[in-house]
Amino acid sequence: MSSVQIDRLLETVIKQGASDLHLTVGKPPVIRLHGRLRELRTKVLSPEDTVGLMKSISPERSQQELQEMGSADFGFAYGDKARFRVAVFRQRTNVAIVLRQIPNKLLSFEQIGLPKVCRELCRRPRGLFLVTGPTGSGKSTSLASMINFINETMDHHIITVEDPIEYYHPHKKSIVNQREVGADVPTFAEALRRALRQDPDVILVGELRDLETIESAIRAAETGHLVFGTLHTNSAGGTINRIIDAFPTNQQEQVRVQLSTSLMAVLAQQLMPRADADGVVAAYEFLVITPGIANLIREGKTFRIDSAIQTGRKFGMQLLDDHLWTLYTSGIISAEDMVDRARDPGPLVEKVQRSGGSIGRTELQEDEGEAE
Repeated sequence: MSSVQIDRLLETVIKQGASDLHLTVGKPPVIRLHGRLRELRTKVLSPEDTVGLMKSISPERSQQELQEMGSADFGFAYGDKARFRVAVFRQRTNVAIVLRQIPNKLLSFEQIGLPKVCRELCRRPRGLFLVTGPTGSGKSTSLASMINFINETMDHHIITVEDPIEYYHPHKKSIVNQREVGADVPTFAEALRRALRQDPDVILVGELRDLETIESAIRAAETGHLVFGTLHTNSAGGTINRIIDAFPTNQQEQVRVQLSTSLMAVLAQQLMPRADADGVVAAYEFLVITPGIANLIREGKTFRIDSAIQTGRKFGMQLLDDHLWTLYTSGIISAEDMVDRARDPGPLVEKVQRSGGSIGRTELQEDEGEAE
């Protein structure tokens, strides 16, 4: 298969607005559209096809890494039409490829539906802002919007550390320097250590994946920088526990104190398929650190954060399940998807039934029958 055909496949992905393209031996190319997988009507891929496709888009460095490690990740620009985050890997000795489309267009807070208070938080001179959620939940898009907002409205020096670089940020009112792990700098931790000598105002850390990176991010926030980072956690309270638990027991007390003063907000998000099958919508849990919540963190009472979020509505806070319920009652998402993604599905199932709705899944109905 020649590179002409990778072009045809990428054109299809862009034209249809698919989020991902899967290429694996024994199956035709498959796209993910609005969260669902769909086969393209072309030939079934052979081992030679996937190797040819891999070679047509992979830089030399990544082909070497695939040989040595069995997998490689890199960013790839398809002209000026789109960028892709690419994962190539070996499975059953063959090559498989997954390409995730990174939209070229940076979205505004309103288009994404980010909480209004994000704007004020992005204007703060220092602090740690965490965006969390599972893979493919739109964390990169939310962060890119915030960086773009700062870039358009403030004269700052912004340094991003990413693996790989996803959204490209042109210099606007700010200077934006983007460093790719593996190409520009060996590790996240090393990039953060150096960043503090590069006169940054804002630092974006693509992933807080180890203790050293987490420590450096907290230190950067404490020393007067605005730091954005991501974690794969599903709730705001869970995010704080994950960070504290990453440290040895004898340091946890000190980290609680550091977090209580440096953490600014946690945005935990999920991407949901729309009920009308026309794209996706983000559901959020949002925690803003108030003096009261800072005390809970300091005292190790993170189990009380959920109830603090419920009483913190005036600060723009909300629990994920409350936002899911709002999206469901507005007709934007289905009851099934709401219950699937909920942190505590039980109360939502009851609310659906009380409001005369139904959840089209037999096991839930059976459970309810037993409960009666």
